[in-house]
Amino acid sequence: MTVVAGPVAAGRVVVVGQGYVGLPLSVRAVQVGHDVVGFDLDKHRTDQLRRGESFIDDISDEDIVACLRTGRFTPTDDPGELAGFRVAVVCVPTPLRDGAPDLSYIEESARILAPHLTAGACVVLESTTYPGTTEEVFGPILEAGSGLEAGTDFHLGYSPERIDPNNPTWRLQNTPKIVSGVDEDSAAAVRAFYDTIVDRTVPALGTREAELAKLLENTFRHVNIALVNELAMYCHELGIDVWSVVDMAATKPFGFMKFTPGPGVGGHCLPIDPSYLSWQVRRSLGRTFRFVEIANDVNDNMPTYVAARVTEHLNRRKLAVNGSKVLLVGLTYKRNSGDARQSPAVPVAHRLADLGAELSAIDPKVDAADVPDGVQLVECTPEVLSGSDVVVILTDHDDIDWELVARHADRVLDTRNRLSGSGVDRL
Repeated sequence: MTVVAGPVAAGRVVVVGQGYVGLPLSVRAVQVGHDVVGFDLDKHRTDQLRRGESFIDDISDEDIVACLRTGRFTPTDDPGELAGFRVAVVCVPTPLRDGAPDLSYIEESARILAPHLTAGACVVLESTTYPGTTEEVFGPILEAGSGLEAGTDFHLGYSPERIDPNNPTWRLQNTPKIVSGVDEDSAAAVRAFYDTIVDRTVPALGTREAELAKLLENTFRHVNIALVNELAMYCHELGIDVWSVVDMAATKPFGFMKFTPGPGVGGHCLPIDPSYLSWQVRRSLGRTFRFVEIANDVNDNMPTYVAARVTEHLNRRKLAVNGSKVLLVGLTYKRNSGDARQSPAVPVAHRLADLGAELSAIDPKVDAADVPDGVQLVECTPEVLSGSDVVVILTDHDDIDWELVARHADRVLDTRNRLSGSGVDRL
């Protein structure tokens, strides 16, 4: 076998998965001069890219067109286009199935890449997963399909994604990037590639440490959001304004980080990633990761709590949920983003629909395909607002006319602390 030493040479870069993580990476790689193949098995998605159309908030149509014009960006669903790559980065989903990690997309990516893997190439996994995946699952499939050995014939590493959709401050380029490899040469090759992409790389001791660091980042957020969500429920019963409590605590310049309550957690990370950590601890050590289990319980039940608060709000006016007109404001999981993955608005809508509510929604960001069944998407008008028995604010996009909402919706349950006034109930 060929012994490989030193960083990988420049050449064709393959990015497997053209979603919220892979597409920004593809665009950035083209911008810094790489020849990039953006691979995705979703033909509809690659056809859109070939037409110069983006489908995520962080990348504009103009960005895609500019990449295509360089002649160095090839969106494709054809595995034959992967031949000759020097760097391949896998950015595919890692969902939960019945409470256990589903690595099928990672495994399929390795099987697709393996026939095109050549000596000296570098393969990097970015998908969030449990410690050991790169070396115990991903690498062996690459080896079996290529006849090459990781760390001897090709470089293998892990670099967790840190994409925060629609964050105007922290983008791919200026967010520090953790890099790791299965050996020193692999780590050097992975770092050499990402040094062309981001302003700062942060070497990890190994791939397992890098994999766990990603889970810790999201578990930290998950647990702290659960803390303030549970506090919000108790504050409501105690007659205390939780929002003012959080704001006051946040004036402390050390030892406190501000988290705010809401209708639940959404996106790909928080509803899923901490459960990867909990699953791994239970599988490997036979113990329960209690903080994660408690946080899951609190955050998973927030949509039910919101539905109960809607019921309470209507009861005070001697109205039943059954037959009431409930207007949901915001269906995506995050402010100013069109990303509806795992949005807590969906279970809120389902619980209210099960109780017989007539549901409509205002959201200028959401794709019509992501609107829950039984919910009618409507415009933000005085008639819609005043004709609703209760307005429930679930996501507070800046481009919603909040002055109009404040003037015409005098019966509001606000889970985001966007409005104030005598007719507003806050979480």
